[in-house]
Amino acid sequence: MRAELVDTVVVSTDHAGIADAAESAGARVVPRPADLSGGTASSESAVLHVLDALGEEPEIVVLVQCTSAFIDPQDLDAAIAKVLDGEADVVFSGLETYEFVWNVNGGGINHDPAHRPRRQDREPHFRETGAFYVMRTAGLREGGHRFFGTVAVQPVPARHAVEVDTVEDLEIVRALAPFVDEPQPIDVDAVITDFDGVHTDDRAYVDSEGREMVAVSRSDGMGVALLKRSGVKLLVLSTEQNPVVAARARKLGVPVLQGLNTKQTALRDWLAIEGLDPARVAYVGNDLNDLGCMQLVGWPVAVPDAHPRVRAAARVVLTHAGGAGAVRELCDRVLAARPPLAETQQPPLSPLTFRPRPAQAPSVRIGDALLGPGNPVYVIGEIGINHNGDVDIARRLIDVAVEAGCQAVKFQKRTPEICVPPEQRGQMRQTPWGEMTYLEYKIRTEFGRDEYTQIAKYCEERGIDWFASPWDVPSVEFLEEMNVVTHKVASASVTDHELLRALAATGKPIILSTGMSTLEEIDKAVDILGTSKLVLMHATSTYPLPPEEANLRTIVTLQDRYGVPVGYSGHERGLQISLAAVTLGAVTVERHITLDRTMWGSDHAASLEPSGLEHLVRDIRIIESALGDGVKRVFPGEEAPRARLRRVTV
Repeated sequence: MRAELVDTVVVSTDHAGIADAAESAGARVVPRPADLSGGTASSESAVLHVLDALGEEPEIVVLVQCTSAFIDPQDLDAAIAKVLDGEADVVFSGLETYEFVWNVNGGGINHDPAHRPRRQDREPHFRETGAFYVMRTAGLREGGHRFFGTVAVQPVPARHAVEVDTVEDLEIVRALAPFVDEPQPIDVDAVITDFDGVHTDDRAYVDSEGREMVAVSRSDGMGVALLKRSGVKLLVLSTEQNPVVAARARKLGVPVLQGLNTKQTALRDWLAIEGLDPARVAYVGNDLNDLGCMQLVGWPVAVPDAHPRVRAAARVVLTHAGGAGAVRELCDRVLAARPPLAETQQPPLSPLTFRPRPAQAPSVRIGDALLGPGNPVYVIGEIGINHNGDVDIARRLIDVAVEAGCQAVKFQKRTPEICVPPEQRGQMRQTPWGEMTYLEYKIRTEFGRDEYTQIAKYCEERGIDWFASPWDVPSVEFLEEMNVVTHKVASASVTDHELLRALAATGKPIILSTGMSTLEEIDKAVDILGTSKLVLMHATSTYPLPPEEANLRTIVTLQDRYGVPVGYSGHERGLQISLAAVTLGAVTVERHITLDRTMWGSDHAASLEPSGLEHLVRDIRIIESALGDGVKRVFPGEEAPRARLRRVTV
């Protein structure tokens, strides 16, 4: 209760469901007997019964009627103050009106039809709204009626003076609620959203090749980022399997479950796995397939243009439409219920990611993603040189990465005249384009400005980050002109200090791969690059990598030694080693990808084909969820076998 002068809220009812709802909201409940529950029983009789049942005699009693949906707590406090101050014995809510009232026989009730002065020349009348009545308890006891002694009116605005007596009145109130209700904080531990119609305006733009695009609100991204920092869990649920949904979720850094037959079942399972109280969860939807999820949670939320049945089921109806800031509005209201967050506070450790020593590794931002404790693993599909100099192959590999759920694709950028050793330049090679020198081959397969411009545009369209490993200083300058989100240092370049200094000068975040390097060599590289925007990658530069050379515990060694986020760059066949790296705390996983391992080229054999990449990302997300937070607890699924099987002996 937000009225400051109200000490106790009591609900009188003969309905079990109303009683449960009242108790859960913090009210005291007095069961109403049958003889006071009929249509002829007066409201006063219910109030007097409550006073008798409580055995208390407060100085003032307030009758609030449930047929009035809109009551301003300040109006209620003002009415109580009038009684406390002795200004009145009874104060009721009234709407100022200058309406002319007639009887059924055509007679004027509050006016003389022959003499009708102007509005400004008349005294106002007040229509009783039925919302609240403030009374001295002694006077109510004595008179048995709500009106006695000195009666005063508490004016209320017209937008609050709506009584619900019919189904039509209820529809009017529901339509007015988003505009009349003062937005209040929403105190929850998790926010789950539908996608279409919530993150978007429920429309899709389809090009001539059948690719979909949707419009979203940039403000949603900031709201989600602030909510994640505050420790609130987030999830996107969608019945559709759509790359657009995956791309937007990746950009927001929010887990997504899509292609669902029933969202309600997926939500119930997720709540159980996360150990969340459904009463402290918000779900925002817009259409009929959201009703099941809305029934599961304590805070069902709807966008303003939602289906009427969805709006009717909502506890909160937002004022911003989907795709126009609905998610941001919800985030702001959830944040309003949480303590202020210091600007320097790091995101809390999330159950989705396990790190042995998270305090040593602050997160590093790459594009819109955070790499570090408490964030989803950043999966990189390394295209490298597997495009074989063909932009169409590069586009197809980008599609593979997007559809698998990767956050980024990586290429390699060289100036062949610098990078190819002099003794190798004239060596002859058999290639798919005929016999040529090794230098000619490297030039033939190297992408230039035109190709990378096309790649950058295509990655932007598909909603995925791209960057490259520069192998020489001119390539660093080239990639800076292309405005990549980060730079990757290949394992071969760890000791190229000139290159490292050029990369450090960019101010961009750096991903440093550590294959075929000693700790002393890595120390020197880290000294040049600094640690504020550095991500290390454990790697073993054997192609393909045998399991006995993976040495995954080095991930922990690097975390302890440098105190930065550490990922894994894998060259093995299969998925097991990469998945094991995630369990040891790898914040990012990079794997070479190919359309077909039998294609011509040096890296294809140690690369993942499309189905393998899809399985890798899927299993990483499962592992993130399964690792949990390390707090031992009894999960909901254990309750039944615990009760059935557990023996307790002394």
